[in-house]
Amino acid sequence: MNLKSTIVFSIALFVAAFYTTATAKNTPNTKIKSDSENIVVNYVDSLKAYTAKMASDDAKDNNSVATSDFYRLFGPVTFYHSPASNELSIQDDDDETKSTVDAALLNLYLNRPDLINVTQTEIDKAGTIRNDVEEKPKTEVKLADKVAPMPVAPTSNDAPAGVVITKPNFWKFSAKTSYQLQQYYYSDNWHKGGESNYTMYADVRLKANYNNKQKIKFDNELVMQLGFRNTREDTLHKFKTNTDVLRYTGKLGLQASKKWYYSLELIAYTQFAKGLKSNDSKVYSDFMSPFTLNLSVGMDYSVATKNNRLKGSINLSPLAFNFKYVDRKNLAERYGIKGGHRTAEDFGSKINANLDWQITDIVSWNTRLYGFTSYKRALVEWENKFTLKISKYISANLVVYPRFDDSTKRDDDMGYLQFYEYSSIGFDYSF
Repeated sequence: MNLKSTIVFSIALFVAAFYTTATAKNTPNTKIKSDSENIVVNYVDSLKAYTAKMASDDAKDNNSVATSDFYRLFGPVTFYHSPASNELSIQDDDDETKSTVDAALLNLYLNRPDLINVTQTEIDKAGTIRNDVEEKPKTEVKLADKVAPMPVAPTSNDAPAGVVITKPNFWKFSAKTSYQLQQYYYSDNWHKGGESNYTMYADVRLKANYNNKQKIKFDNELVMQLGFRNTREDTLHKFKTNTDVLRYTGKLGLQASKKWYYSLELIAYTQFAKGLKSNDSKVYSDFMSPFTLNLSVGMDYSVATKNNRLKGSINLSPLAFNFKYVDRKNLAERYGIKGGHRTAEDFGSKINANLDWQITDIVSWNTRLYGFTSYKRALVEWENKFTLKISKYISANLVVYPRFDDSTKRDDDMGYLQFYEYSSIGFDYSF
């Protein structure tokens, strides 16, 4: 068998081996598997024979040509450019060995393209091993003319270096302010009636909260709300208050679990100025008339969602002490204090919840629910404030404030239920 016949036979075995091996993976027939194993064995034997032949003296002259072209048949299946370009070329290739290898590869590309692992373009991009560097570069090392002195280690006789230790600040302070101004005008013949008026309103909320991250919290909040209204129809008063709140809430907590705290809570509230009605000289309320103080012991639950849009606290106190004082003695009976006294005390249970919900980026809801019962009387206040953020400093507010108190005189229409509501637009600032 001459060299050309050996080449053709090797190529045929190469193609048959790849085709048979790929087909056997998807064919459960044991006979086909046995035949493919025999073909592979024969293929390996033919490679050994070809290697021996190439090592003989007769093949020494063609060794460089064979090894430079036949490696394509024995390495991973690669898509080379030469088989297709030589096939489409109008010139005949004088190298018979190379054309034979290209023909075998082209036959494989057309019949089994799924066996191709890599392309010649990818190999070219990867590059080759550099062989243009004959010697390793040598670095010329020169001794420095002058050597910097070595640092001297401090001794015990030297003065110690100054160390600054910053004490952690566990306090967090914040403030939220709102200022509103409104003006209404009604002509004398306005079909629905009404009173022209000017309204001014201010709301300031200050917070100072302590949390040492070691199970102790101390929260403080001071709420100050004051609003005045002026009407032309009121001939007795130039200004009257329409909103008047002065309230302090202090809460000391000792952590019991991740969100629960044992708590001691103090709530004290009164108002700034006199409470009046149009064309009525009677004073309905005043500073320290009434003044209410509530001290309670219970559990406090910290509310905080993952996105932090809803946060706040809910305090449940099964044991609460309530103290009420009225400075104006003639108003004592109006606020449930009888027998000519100025003070009243009772025990009961209390709930106090404060939540802030950022509904959307421009709409928020602040709610406060306070309830106390001595099991003889009950007081429930539910304050709701909806805020629409118009710009960075301008917002519109809607306040809805229902209240139930059965210690006061019963009204013929509303009973013990009281209701307060207003809407406004104005300036907001927080820091």
